[in-house]
Amino acid sequence: MKSEGMKKLLLIVLPVFLAILSAFAVSGYASSAEVHAETIEYLDEKKTTVLELTAASAAVSSAITLIPGDTGTPIAQELADLSSKFLIVLCAIFLEKYLVTATGYVVFRFVLPIALLMLAAAELIGMDSLRRLSAKLCCFGILIFMVVPFSVKISGFVEETYSDSIQAAIENAEQTTLEIEEQTDGQEEEQEEKGLVSGLVSKVTGGISDAVAGLVKKAETVLNNFMEALAVMLVTSCMIPILTLLGFVWIMKMVIGTDFHWAADQAILSASALRKKRPKKEETDC
Repeated sequence: MKSEGMKKLLLIVLPVFLAILSAFAVSGYASSAEVHAETIEYLDEKKTTVLELTAASAAVSSAITLIPGDTGTPIAQELADLSSKFLIVLCAIFLEKYLVTATGYVVFRFVLPIALLMLAAAELIGMDSLRRLSAKLCCFGILIFMVVPFSVKISGFVEETYSDSIQAAIENAEQTTLEIEEQTDGQEEEQEEKGLVSGLVSKVTGGISDAVAGLVKKAETVLNNFMEALAVMLVTSCMIPILTLLGFVWIMKMVIGTDFHWAADQAILSASALRKKRPKKEETDC
C-alpha cells in the first residue's frame, strides 16, 4: 500500500514539476533564435532572393518602357504586376520566420504545461478520460511545434533544384536592363543629331528595327523566367506550408484524434452510471 501511494504521489508531482520546467525554462530555449538558427538562415536567404527578384523585375519593367513604340508595354505591365505577387511571397516568409519561434513559446509555455497539469489531475482523481485528453493535447502541441521546421525542410529540398535557374533569371534580367538602357540611350542620341522632325518621320516610316525586336524578345524571355521563379516561390513559401499543416492535421485525426468532446461525454456517462448504481447499493444494505 505504501509503495502504491508513493507511486501515485510521484505520478502527480512529476507532471507538475515538468509543467513548471516547461513553462519557465524550456519555453525560452525552444523560442530562441539559436535553436532555429538553420531555419531562420534559410528563410533570410529566401527573403534576399525574393527582394532581388522584386528589384530586378521593377528595374527591367522600367527599362522596357524606354523601348520605342508600344510593343514592350504589355510586357512591362506584366513585370510590374509581378512585384505585388512577390510581396505575397515575402509576407509568407516573414510569417514563417515569426511562427518558427512563436510556436515554440506557445507550445512549451502554455500547451504542454496545461496538458501535464491535466495529467496530474487525472492521476489525483483517477479519471482515465482526462488522462487520454492530456496525451492528445501533448501530441497536438508537439506536432504544431514541428510544422514550420518540417515545411521549411521540404521547401529547401524543392527550391534547391531550382536555385540555379532563379539566380540565372536575376542575372539575365540585370543584363537585359543594361542592354535596353544602352541601346535606347544610343537611339536618343542619334535622334537628337538628326533633329526632332526627322526622328519622328523615321519612327513612322521605318517601323520597328531589328534591334528593337531583339530587345522585345529578350524582355519576353525575362518575363517567362520570372513567371517560373514566382511559381517556385509560391509553391515553396505558400503551398508547401499549408499542405504540411493539413498533413499534420490528418495525422492527428488518424493517430491521436482531435475530438475533445469525447472526454466530456465519457465523464457524463461515468457520472450517470454511478447514479444508477447507488440505489442498488442502498437496497443491499437494507
